[in-house]
Amino acid sequence: MYAIKNRKHPISLNDKIFYSIFYVVFTIVLLLCAYPFYYLMIATISDNHLVEIGQVTLYPMGFHLENYRKVLQIENLFNSAKISVLRTLIGTASGVLCTTYLAYFFTKENMWARKFWYRLIVVTMYFSAGLIPGYLNNRMLGLLNTFWIYIVPSLISVYNMILVKTSIEAMPSELEESAYLDGAGYIRRLVSIVMPLQKPIIATIALFVAVGHWNDFFTTKLNITDPDLYTLQFQLYELLQQVISASSQIDNLVGEAQQASISPTGIRMTLTAVVVIPIILVYPFIQKYYVKGIMIGAVKG
Repeated sequence: MYAIKNRKHPISLNDKIFYSIFYVVFTIVLLLCAYPFYYLMIATISDNHLVEIGQVTLYPMGFHLENYRKVLQIENLFNSAKISVLRTLIGTASGVLCTTYLAYFFTKENMWARKFWYRLIVVTMYFSAGLIPGYLNNRMLGLLNTFWIYIVPSLISVYNMILVKTSIEAMPSELEESAYLDGAGYIRRLVSIVMPLQKPIIATIALFVAVGHWNDFFTTKLNITDPDLYTLQFQLYELLQQVISASSQIDNLVGEAQQASISPTGIRMTLTAVVVIPIILVYPFIQKYYVKGIMIGAVKG
């Protein structure tokens, strides 16, 4: 037998031009996407007055950590951070579990009045009761000024439920049928077969739910008056409002150093960094599942 040598095909001139243009365009797009995050970070550690007048563009100027020091001086900050972390973890886990559970049973043909209940739930995507009825409903359920106001109203997401249901329906039915013949019930099949095979879509909706919980401050503003239940985002929002209010009361003759210490732009950049960084750190761990999840439903040739 003669060894067959792998020979690289020569790249044509047209291919070289195409790849060159592609890499140039890709590099430009990458820089355009990465620069806002880079600017955000250098703005938080640069002189606030220079940031205000737009002199900070490519590298930090007038290095300081006063913005972060102000954030760390927020009263009850670490308790608020704990509430936000617990809310995100518990809310994401319970929300994904309940949404997946509901989506799974909507795929069963023998579910009583399946089409009626499914359409009834889907209709809620188009009609909202509004803030006042929602507030009154939460008060009736005794959720006001409790930690569960963050969890219970967001247990089910209709949009996420539809995504999971569509993904489950695309799964070969023979897998469940074989488990059914072995005596596995609905819950056992859901936990042992369906959920492990649906990791991509579950990771996708988990990211959606987690970001929603982490970024939300309006729920606290509307339903919570107990400072021990304030979330980190609400505390940061209140700090920003205080800084903006204090800045508007400064006389035009105040020195730059004092202006810089209460700059709304610097504080706004710092608060954005504090909120965004945790999400950026989490994303790489679920990236492979997220990419697979968003491809579900794509047109296949």
